[in-house]
Amino acid sequence: MKIALYQGPGRINDPAAGFALMARKAAEAAAMGADILVMPEMYLSGYNIGPENALRYAFGQDGLAPAREIAAAHRIALVFGYPERLSEQVANSAVLIGPAGDILLNYRKSHLFGALDRAMFKALGSEFPVVSLGGWNIGLLICYDIEFPEPARLLALGGADIILVPTAQMVPYTQVARLVIPARAYENQVYLAYANHSGRDDGLDYIGLSSICGPDGAVLAAAGAGEEMLYATAEKPHHRAVRLADPLLADRRPELYGPLAS
Repeated sequence: MKIALYQGPGRINDPAAGFALMARKAAEAAAMGADILVMPEMYLSGYNIGPENALRYAFGQDGLAPAREIAAAHRIALVFGYPERLSEQVANSAVLIGPAGDILLNYRKSHLFGALDRAMFKALGSEFPVVSLGGWNIGLLICYDIEFPEPARLLALGGADIILVPTAQMVPYTQVARLVIPARAYENQVYLAYANHSGRDDGLDYIGLSSICGPDGAVLAAAGAGEEMLYATAEKPHHRAVRLADPLLADRRPELYGPLAS
């Protein structure tokens, strides 16, 4: 599976412009032979937009129709973040749309980051589903979720081969992009794509540093600070070889880990 990743400034408080940019990037990725395009957290509205705009620009899954049309038109799967309206609450959500335009998975962020997240969103995510696409099992997380070891491990134990992570990582957290992301890929023996914003959003400086890592922790593609497209290929023989050489998941001793849940 060829993974494309878009790192960029997005279109703040302008979903129509966000869909238009998505269409251009999907066409670009499809022309490069990509099977899936991953875009940042809260891509369709911008991340640091405040509670009023988060509610104003939030919509239900029916509002994803333009993205579904883009996926079907270019025969490419899409993953991106958006503000999901649930009654008068807003979830920080990410969706996986298949290449036929069907919604395969909708994930709601389970770990909110500080006052910034909590002012805009409710922690409505409590499940870590895995879906199959093109012979690969895929799970989603959002930004802060990947900084905890447990969500990624739950996905790996649920059968995930690939974890896709839309993010909005800001200064000064370069250690997450440079150290945590390869470690999460290695310890769970999964391919992991981490798609960040670039530039500045109402005083919030994004670090960029998006990456695609292999199941051995190798960084297959990495971005700098600016707008960029990344590409890397997930390969079944390599994935199998990594898990056979070092059976980390099989060698776990869950009977020792009870205190982790207390």
